[in-house]
Amino acid sequence: MVKAYLRYDLASTFGVVASNSNVVYDHSGKLIITASLENITIWNVKQGTLLLLLRQVKTLITPASSGRAPAEVTQIAVGRSDSHQIAVGHADGMAPCKLHKIRNVPHNCTVTQVERDCMHSKSLSHIQKHRPRMHFHKQSLCVKVRLWNLQSGTCDVTLSGHKGQVTALKYNQQGGLLASGAQDTDIIVWDVAAESGLYRLRGHQDQITDLAFLQQGNKLISCSKDSHVRVWDLDTQHCSQTLVGYRGEVWALALDATQSRLVTGSADVDLQVYEVLSHEAAGKEAGSIRRQSTDRVTRLSFDQPGATLACQTTGKLLDFFKVRSESEAQEHMRRRRKRKREKISKAQDAADPAEVDSQAASLAAEGGDDAAGKEEEDEKLTAADELAPMQTIRCKQKIRSFALAPSQSAKGGVSLTIALANNSLEVWHIKDEDVSRLHGLDSPGHRSDIRTVALSSDDSLLLSGSNNEVKIWNPRSGVCLRTIEAGYGLCALFAPGNRHAVVGTKEGTLDVLDVGASSRLQSVEAHAGAVWSLAALPDNSGFVSGSADKEVKFWEWAIVEQDGSQARQLTVNNTRTLKMTDEVLCVRISPNGKLLAVSLLDFTIKVFFTDSLKFFLSLYGHKLPVLSMDISSDSTLLVSGAADKNIKIWGLDFGDCHRSLFAHADSVMQVAFVHNTHYVFTAGKDKVVKYWDADKFEQLLTLEGHHGEVWCMALSAHGDFLVTGSHDRSLRRWERTDEPFFVEEEREKRLESLFEADLEGPSGRNNKGGEGMQEGSVAPAGCKTLETLGAADSIAEALEMAANERKSHEDYLKERQGDPSTKPPPPNPLMMGLDAGGYVLKAVGSVKAADLEQALLVLPFTEALRLLSYLCQWLKKGLQIELCCRVSTLLVRLHHPQLLATPAARPTLIQLQSLLRQRVQGLKDTMGFNLAALQHLKRSAKERQAGLSMGRDDESDARPVKRRIEASA
Repeated sequence: MVKAYLRYDLASTFGVVASNSNVVYDHSGKLIITASLENITIWNVKQGTLLLLLRQVKTLITPASSGRAPAEVTQIAVGRSDSHQIAVGHADGMAPCKLHKIRNVPHNCTVTQVERDCMHSKSLSHIQKHRPRMHFHKQSLCVKVRLWNLQSGTCDVTLSGHKGQVTALKYNQQGGLLASGAQDTDIIVWDVAAESGLYRLRGHQDQITDLAFLQQGNKLISCSKDSHVRVWDLDTQHCSQTLVGYRGEVWALALDATQSRLVTGSADVDLQVYEVLSHEAAGKEAGSIRRQSTDRVTRLSFDQPGATLACQTTGKLLDFFKVRSESEAQEHMRRRRKRKREKISKAQDAADPAEVDSQAASLAAEGGDDAAGKEEEDEKLTAADELAPMQTIRCKQKIRSFALAPSQSAKGGVSLTIALANNSLEVWHIKDEDVSRLHGLDSPGHRSDIRTVALSSDDSLLLSGSNNEVKIWNPRSGVCLRTIEAGYGLCALFAPGNRHAVVGTKEGTLDVLDVGASSRLQSVEAHAGAVWSLAALPDNSGFVSGSADKEVKFWEWAIVEQDGSQARQLTVNNTRTLKMTDEVLCVRISPNGKLLAVSLLDFTIKVFFTDSLKFFLSLYGHKLPVLSMDISSDSTLLVSGAADKNIKIWGLDFGDCHRSLFAHADSVMQVAFVHNTHYVFTAGKDKVVKYWDADKFEQLLTLEGHHGEVWCMALSAHGDFLVTGSHDRSLRRWERTDEPFFVEEEREKRLESLFEADLEGPSGRNNKGGEGMQEGSVAPAGCKTLETLGAADSIAEALEMAANERKSHEDYLKERQGDPSTKPPPPNPLMMGLDAGGYVLKAVGSVKAADLEQALLVLPFTEALRLLSYLCQWLKKGLQIELCCRVSTLLVRLHHPQLLATPAARPTLIQLQSLLRQRVQGLKDTMGFNLAALQHLKRSAKERQAGLSMGRDDESDARPVKRRIEASA
């Protein structure tokens, strides 16, 4: 009988304040919207609270074990205020790795950073010759753009079209169009109301970096790493102008509030300013302004009134420029001209008059036109006249993104939120020469990698450690309860009672922490090297520590009285020391307390008796050092994970290796047994967590989710959940569900993910620029996915079933003519009581609007002809007129050459043409009638409201007169 297992699934993600995406304000200016890896978080920065977490819910088409991690959010755009909608662009989805072993690797190749951390004091020459090298080939999948509703907290629309990370996202002013640019060099314009793509604009030769809609003339401006700025005419869907002359990549652009000035930023120290004219897409250059920072520009933004321009660079500086008014700019131009005249007059006074006259004559003879042109330029406003440098904000960390508040501050000036690279947010206020930091948000996350996690004995508290701080969390809700200053934590455990904890640091100390008081009680100088591992004794009397100083020490808990007071505090005392021949990387105590396992830098695991510390077993077979190990609850099995990417399952009775499994694509950083089972979890530098059966030596699940190396892992006491910490600074809780699964099913799902990766095939447009791409060309939006293929299959299946049903009905009618007693065939139960046309209409109507074009593109021509005939039937009955119009136009456009060469399709097309014109006109009349009725109701409501207010005013005016009359009487 096939064994069933219970599935583990991602329950929550916490610890990330802001990841690799831009930050934006909501329309009220009180909330800030950030990306937390694949999720969207909405913060009240002033209160430091998380208000809403938007998380994509898994569907049946995208299962938990789909073979790839959820794509990280890279761009956020806010729609109109009345729509409560935001658009979110994601990173490039990667297919599962295809491994190709590379032979004849040089022995002097370098090791990774983590292995250097583990083996910093040992020569690596004898390690590298055993190190296997693998080449990873990944394929790009369709990248999603999702539209979220902030009121309901749900994802309304999912749009697929790009083949690379979304790098630019922008709504137009009305909120009806959304433009997205990506690393695949394409720009896609989406219709938000129709929930589908309109067209794809091609012309750039490298990644799109920024976009901006120009309302006058219905234009779209884009910039790219190909050092070009292009202006696209959305009416004709072609590139109408290209701005060149940049020395390198163009990284950002911004339009002012009046859309009369365009500012672009690149790797140069100057910002280029262009004048936008009414009869052209972008006019001539208006000059340039010098920045204070020499780093390249990453983002430009005007505030909502258009009075301030902010410029972000790759460093720690944020430059501000004041936008002068027309009168101020004219005054600055006059002063500039005056200074220039004074400078010329001084130079003329200092020079010889005869020489000055000869030079003036030669200039007039040779370049009189140039001189006149220069005088004309002096009469015009330049960028230096319109933009004046203001204060500069210098942060302590690199700036990842910023957002200017949409509403004016009560204090005047500009308020803005800055997202820093150390996973924190800061709110600043700038007014003229005054720059102040108002408040920040950093407590809900770590500033650096999470290197250790530990759960309390009752699973109510979670400890996570990073550089210089330890945080205490509620693992169920993900709320940060305490932040304690400590050293660089590499390992940790809770003391009995869960009120104290011990952290082993990179400096070689053991930090004793008071969880309730959020303080460090003591820092014990325990080792001369980094403390890599801690293991609690089964009787809770103490713990064991292993260090890079080649020592294993036993510690016991002790209570001591503080000097000068009767207060007592917890401390640790060293009882025994075991000296090893090499650096210690991991220590474990068997649950029965009889054995001590120690992994060394010489690739071996030494097993000792705990009571006498006598040598028992030596487990060897790994080709690189063992970074982690664990012992099962029955003390019979030991599992080890090493930097050679393998895990080995050992028997502790004789020290034999039961099985060696290739577990991860990179170093195995953590292994752990589920309590009272032989199930094993492993975490690796390949960003995944895997679930194994150590008895059958089979991989059960692959838990994808982290976007960085998984450094640490902690399992609950009952195995109902586990928590992992990663380089991406996130903590993820994986929970055991009631859903059973089978190993074979998981293998099939992984094959499906490989199939989706190969949908585009070798002709997929994954390379920059594409092949055979024409300058300023247009292509359809969207791409093939499993959803579109499933939709096409459902339509084709419905058409085939309807054809069979109609054929059986026709056969029945023929038989009835010969024999009237013939009984009709039984209806097909799969059609659910619908006729052939109704069943096909249901199948077509169930396809998402965003997937309809790609689904029809997959349909063969014969099926398209059948569908055209059904469209005529539906239009005659007046069913789904808008859907019929869209399907018919798509089919005619997609199969136009074949329709021209098919005479049998001519009657259907002629009939379809007349029906479409008739039905669309009727629908248009109905909508016009309804719109007029709504306007009439609106006017009536206004008049009624005005009449009531006038009546209240008349009544209020009559009351004083009435009082005076009553008083006189």
